Amino acid sequence: MTDSKVTSLHPRNKSSVDSATTPSKPPRERHPARAKLGNSRLVLVWAILLLGMGGLGLNLYRLQAIGAARLAEKAQKQQQVYMRPYVPRRQIVDRNGRVLASDRLVYALYAHPAQFKVSKEEVADRLTQLLDRDRRSLLDKFAQYKSGLRLAHSLPEDTANQINALKLDGLELIRQYSRLYPQQELVSEVVGYVDVDHQGQAGLEYTQQDLLEPKIRTLRLRRAGNGALVPDPMSEGFIDFDDKQLQLTLDMRLQRVVRSLLKESLAKYRAKRGTIIVMDVRDGSLLALVCEPTFDPNQYFKYDVGLFKSWAVTDLYEPGSTFKPVNVAIALEAGAINANSLFNDRGKLKIEHWEIKNHDYDTAGARGRLDLIRVLQHSSNTGMVDLVQRLNIRQYHEALMNLGITERAGIELPGEGAGQLKDLKKFIASPVEAATTSFGQGFSLTPLKLAQLHAAIANGGKLVRPHLIRAWVDSQGRPLAYPEPRSLKTVFSEETSRIVLEKMAASTRASGANMNIRGYPVAGKSGTAQKASPTGGYYEDIKIVSFVASFPVNDPRLVVLAVLDEPKGKNIYGTTVTAPIVRSVIEAAIAIEGIPPSQ
Repeated sequence: MTDSKVTSLHPRNKSSVDSATTPSKPPRERHPARAKLGNSRLVLVWAILLLGMGGLGLNLYRLQAIGAARLAEKAQKQQQVYMRPYVPRRQIVDRNGRVLASDRLVYALYAHPAQFKVSKEEVADRLTQLLDRDRRSLLDKFAQYKSGLRLAHSLPEDTANQINALKLDGLELIRQYSRLYPQQELVSEVVGYVDVDHQGQAGLEYTQQDLLEPKIRTLRLRRAGNGALVPDPMSEGFIDFDDKQLQLTLDMRLQRVVRSLLKESLAKYRAKRGTIIVMDVRDGSLLALVCEPTFDPNQYFKYDVGLFKSWAVTDLYEPGSTFKPVNVAIALEAGAINANSLFNDRGKLKIEHWEIKNHDYDTAGARGRLDLIRVLQHSSNTGMVDLVQRLNIRQYHEALMNLGITERAGIELPGEGAGQLKDLKKFIASPVEAATTSFGQGFSLTPLKLAQLHAAIANGGKLVRPHLIRAWVDSQGRPLAYPEPRSLKTVFSEETSRIVLEKMAASTRASGANMNIRGYPVAGKSGTAQKASPTGGYYEDIKIVSFVASFPVNDPRLVVLAVLDEPKGKNIYGTTVTAPIVRSVIEAAIAIEGIPPSQ
């Protein structure tokens, strides 16, 4: 038997046999569409990355190469702070440096009752004395407002410190600046006042607003690395500050005396109002300008607005006999009369249907032939009519216009009035116009204009400009700038001025006006004029009285004019009411200004 080899398979070796004998499974192949999608996504990601990098590169180039200057400027601005510092309003001082207007630090007090931590009654109790307010009124205010209640707007610093010391919640102090007028009402109608916004509303505060209020330039600061603010080296300077002061021609020593005299006279004669002017005849500077009644500029809100003006500058009146010396000068200048001419005082006369008579006709009657001294001494109306009738009427009107009767004198105060005089056609239409003008009625001007005309008689014939501003000075009183000078207009010759002054001085000595001051001869003239009625004609018993004087006659320095409107009582005339005022002013001016006596 043939042997055969049999291979047996054990079950536990089956797997190994299978693995040895069975071939391996081939890998699955990717789908073509899916492969294409994967490649597209990869390309998109790379494209986005490349575009982003390109954009960043372009922006970096734009910022560094193109916009570098603009970015540097923007960065610099982020480190800068802009401030508008407070610059005080410039001071106003008198000719001797006395302060008339200045800024001061004050505080506004606000209450917020909703934030009170103590009772309203306790807050009112603590504030009553400090604010000089009624307790009940404070409580009423606290009940009406929950916040933002202003209790005071200009508290001084010591009062503010006392309020701070109370440590009461709900009270707020805000620091601010306020205008202070230390002379109070002494010079109010000249200086004027400013409102709560520091804007001038009257007087020189108004007309000189642009010069008194400095131009405030914004201040630029730079923030340093530690956060501190330092001046920007690229800015144009630091704070634009100066110590300029507006210096006036007024002398407060004389102003004080003059105001006191005017107040006493108004009270004595129960007059409606009054004014006194003291002017240097050489250049028109005003040493005193006073009107009564007046106001306190520190509390202007308590007064009627009609008091905020200087009526000596703004209001017109008929000057009466104080204008007679001006008419004498006109006639002398025209050659119609001479120093020795005589005039017919008829006591009374009639022109057309108008009767003209002397103020004392009922007692003195007609005086006959009078020279210039006696015409002025007796204030003869009919004598002045005779004088003016010797002038050509057109020539007379032209001379009045040449004096600037209808023009403003040019002072720095607001609202100056221009005089009124009928035009030539109306002036020559009736002879009564020239007749009434001869003794100062039928036309009107301001008291300031009358003082200017008498200054022209006193200084040799020059029509100087009345003014209040002397110069701009520094804090030491050193002049920095003077107002632009105005040319002087010559209206009378020196010979005419000399004759009129001499005649006025002689008539003043003989008039009984008691103006005889040893060593100081005075050339004066009184005026007692009826007031015009708005309905036409004149009031019989309502007057405006005045007296004007220049001194010393041989070397005139000052002209003084005093006017009282509607004084009451008996024996009311310029010589009895206003002449004593002028004499007192002259005596004060001699002492204060150091005017030497005549040689």
